[in-house]
Amino acid sequence: MKPNEHLIVALDVDSKERALELARVLTPQVDMFKVGMELFYSCGPDLIHTIRELGAKIFIDLKLHDIPNTVSRAVKVLTRYGAEIINVHAAGGTEMMQAAARAAGEEAVRLGIRRPRVIAVTVLTSLGQEEFNNQIGITGSIEERVKLWAKMAQDSGLDGVVASAREAAAIRQMCGKQFIIVTPGIRPAGSAAGDQKRIVTPADALKAGSTYLVVGRPVTAAEDPAAAARQIIDEMSLK
Repeated sequence: MKPNEHLIVALDVDSKERALELARVLTPQVDMFKVGMELFYSCGPDLIHTIRELGAKIFIDLKLHDIPNTVSRAVKVLTRYGAEIINVHAAGGTEMMQAAARAAGEEAVRLGIRRPRVIAVTVLTSLGQEEFNNQIGITGSIEERVKLWAKMAQDSGLDGVVASAREAAAIRQMCGKQFIIVTPGIRPAGSAAGDQKRIVTPADALKAGSTYLVVGRPVTAAEDPAAAARQIIDEMSLK
């Protein structure tokens, strides 16, 4: 992969106009954009089609987590939108993840299109160890839980996981070279952490084994988003 192909810019804005402004400025330097809950719920699928027409790929980040039948139907709908990546939550269990993987494949075959890659969210990068244990009530270390859910995802037929770079090396060793690791909580050297707890720099994330790096505010809130994206791509080249 080229350095810029590792970067996914999160369009975490609530207006179609701002999202398209950013997409036009950043394409083709940025190969893929993440459309999350805020933007998807505000603008709907039409925005996805418009961004794809610019030549960019789309990661639809809705973290689906429901009964298997509901998730299956939702994945089929998102597949029709031409998503490159769709995610579900590993906490939904093996049966739900299997249903998601099966639905993406079946719908892609029916439409004659490339199957989207389906990945599982593990532990949010906004969570620290104390909160994970004492507030959420899950025992053990975050890394142990991430590894467990990553193996469940792989065994369920999913293509990868969303996980912090702090767990990426362990996942890579356990799940192999072809398993996708999408890492949020990326902050360029010298930037503010914001609401992220388990953060790393772009170069360190790639060294750890991450496949894709999700970056939002350091690019989208920058005075010059294109320059900010270039800086991150340059940092990734130093891995």
